[in-house]
Amino acid sequence: MSQRSFIFDTYTLLSGATLKNRVLMAPMTNFLSNEDGSVSDKEIQYYQRRSGGVGAVITACANVNKTGKGFDGEIGADRDELIPGLRRLSDAIHEKGAKAILQIFHGGRMCPPHLIPGEDVVSASAVPSLRPNAVTPREMTEDEVQETIKDFGEATRRAIEAGFDGVEIHGANTYLIQQFFSPHSNRRTDQWGGEVEERMNFPLAVVESVQQAVRNHASDSFIVGYRLSPEEKEEPGITMDDTLQLVDVLAKQHLDYLHISLSKFKQGSIRDEQDTKPRLEMIQERVGSLVPVMGVGTLITPDEVEKALAEVPLVSIGRELLMEPDWVEKVQSQREDELRLTMKKKQKDDLLIPEPMWTKILSVPNWFPLDED
Repeated sequence: MSQRSFIFDTYTLLSGATLKNRVLMAPMTNFLSNEDGSVSDKEIQYYQRRSGGVGAVITACANVNKTGKGFDGEIGADRDELIPGLRRLSDAIHEKGAKAILQIFHGGRMCPPHLIPGEDVVSASAVPSLRPNAVTPREMTEDEVQETIKDFGEATRRAIEAGFDGVEIHGANTYLIQQFFSPHSNRRTDQWGGEVEERMNFPLAVVESVQQAVRNHASDSFIVGYRLSPEEKEEPGITMDDTLQLVDVLAKQHLDYLHISLSKFKQGSIRDEQDTKPRLEMIQERVGSLVPVMGVGTLITPDEVEKALAEVPLVSIGRELLMEPDWVEKVQSQREDELRLTMKKKQKDDLLIPEPMWTKILSVPNWFPLDED
């Protein structure tokens, strides 16, 4: 019996779905799908290698329509013809004993133009991001807003038909749902823009569309999570006060969890360096009694994960499972001294990290503790 009591507690979500433990695989872009959005054999192998110990796998983001593709090699959930491949993916995860959660999203103004039909990049408003070489998007029409809301529901239906146990609505990391919530990217004067309450309308409409699809097509135990980023550096941008108001409302939407996207578990404000109180702690204090909160961010060792789970009921780990696909199994069998805590270039094949994901990983400075040997 492992001494890691928090990690290996089962956890029952509000939908009734039970996770075998409280550690999930974090969603990470992998660039491994086929050009048409279908799941590739390399992708199946990559996920299956990491599905053996975790309570659930949250996949990389899957675009809900053709204007939302944010990455080369991205999973598609925008057409029924992709359902068989998605089923292969959910089956591969299930074979290793984990729940399978498909992350669904639309990239909005962050989509590379070459991936979008006619290079017609859209967003809440015609405001570019403050990143080098950012394109100025076209403001979505009312019909496009309504269609995109519907598309999130249709992507959920496809996930259900493909055998997934849940979906995670990607409302974080500067993508479309966050763009509607942000005063930087949303300058609309209709029902989808304005003060913070109005800027919640699109995220909440997406949640309702997803939940309607669940009511129509799934069992009661289908998981619906929501991922969010607490703040933006931009001025104007999302403030912590905005986010606390948002989570107050999201906590009443019968969600299974709120997944807080942070680079470090204890991360303070990115808007004010003097404000060091962890953003995750503020959200847990605010709504943790109403909806499960999931933390993430540089949790590498079992001790770090245990301490995190003393604060929130769920955590996701990402880089750790890239370096050590057997992280959970080794901790559970009390083989913590065997954990790989650095990435070795010569381990590429053993870790089943194929191209182009391997090259992308190595191109990000300091993203991994890398051992050149």
